[in-house]
Amino acid sequence: MQLFLIHGAPATGKLTVARALAARTGVPLVDNHAAIDVARMVFGFAQPGFWDLVHDLRVTTLRGAAKANVPRLITTAAYSHPVDAPLLQDYDRVVEECGGRIEPIHLFCSQETLMARVSAEDRAQRGKIASPEGLKPYLERNNFVAIPRENCLSLSTENSSPAEVATAIARHFEIPIAPGENPTPPDE
Repeated sequence: MQLFLIHGAPATGKLTVARALAARTGVPLVDNHAAIDVARMVFGFAQPGFWDLVHDLRVTTLRGAAKANVPRLITTAAYSHPVDAPLLQDYDRVVEECGGRIEPIHLFCSQETLMARVSAEDRAQRGKIASPEGLKPYLERNNFVAIPRENCLSLSTENSSPAEVATAIARHFEIPIAPGENPTPPDE
């Protein structure tokens, strides 16, 4: 299994790019917020046990895909180093058990762009950080950097459309474009 792990700070466009990559390639996408949504049903946000359940759900989902011989999978993460290293280690363990590999993809843009994007209506609807006042201290408390691996691809979302970034990812990792998809995105 190839696990395309798209990571970066909140509002870098991880899910939007992941959706574009999934649409362009036909590779299944697991939104990391699905686990958060389930954990919210059981606990209040960030209550004791919340993040443990989120972690377990993400790893179990990945393990299920590996057992089913899913050849490629896309997921997203707001990876903060070194706090999220245990999740990455668990992902490594599951993927390596099936002879696979994690392909980390780091998305980034300027803080000004993050602050402009964070107020998007869909972020609030999904229960994500949705204001500059909420994002600024979160950025200060976390270390949203590229996963420290040689094979980590870093791409700016500053001036590129999600389709352009998705196309760059597909080309870099030689992911076949799904039938009917245009390998070259229109100018946006």
